[in-house]
Amino acid sequence: MQLIAMITMLIDHIGLLFFPGDLVWRVIGRIAFPIYAYALVQGYAHTSNFRRYALRLLLIAVLSQIPYQFLLNNDGLNVVATLLGAVLVLRMLDGVKPGPLSALLIAGCCIVMEVLPFDYGAYGLLLVLIFKYARSTQMLMMHLLLNLVYLLSYGWIIQMVSLLPTMVIVFGPRFWKRLETWRVPAWVWRSFYPAHLAVLAVVVYGIGGG
Repeated sequence: MQLIAMITMLIDHIGLLFFPGDLVWRVIGRIAFPIYAYALVQGYAHTSNFRRYALRLLLIAVLSQIPYQFLLNNDGLNVVATLLGAVLVLRMLDGVKPGPLSALLIAGCCIVMEVLPFDYGAYGLLLVLIFKYARSTQMLMMHLLLNLVYLLSYGWIIQMVSLLPTMVIVFGPRFWKRLETWRVPAWVWRSFYPAHLAVLAVVVYGIGGG
């Protein structure tokens, strides 16, 4: 699972930087974020030290921010910041009962993620919440509904490809468990996002300088 997330994210960013007119790179890249979102939910559920887990995400987000802005010319916050925000929301929701207060909390956090903005914005938070609270086919249907809303609102047609990992989670648990056993070293998993952005920045600006 982790390996697929890293490879598809790398493909997405290579396509964005070097082959901007070739859509297939971006299509493949849509597979990455749902896997990261699902992994976040699993990490949150199984961590024995939430503070250390959140601080690790914060560190990765900080390290990633400068290359993220240089590469993408983006003034927003990178996707790890989005995941950090989402896990903080999960923590806050655990402290309130389901009802108007929790709905207001989610709505407020969605607005914050859109205004700042975070990468993927409210979409990223809502997908994490789907993976946290939905079960089985309900998870897939809610993800489909979320994608349809963004398709109609923003024309995110290639985002429909992001349903593929969710389909595997829902309908292929045995296959998914096998993928889970193919684990990469922890330091590779944690450092890959800022490291690959830094390497791509060197390549892009090296080519530009030459």
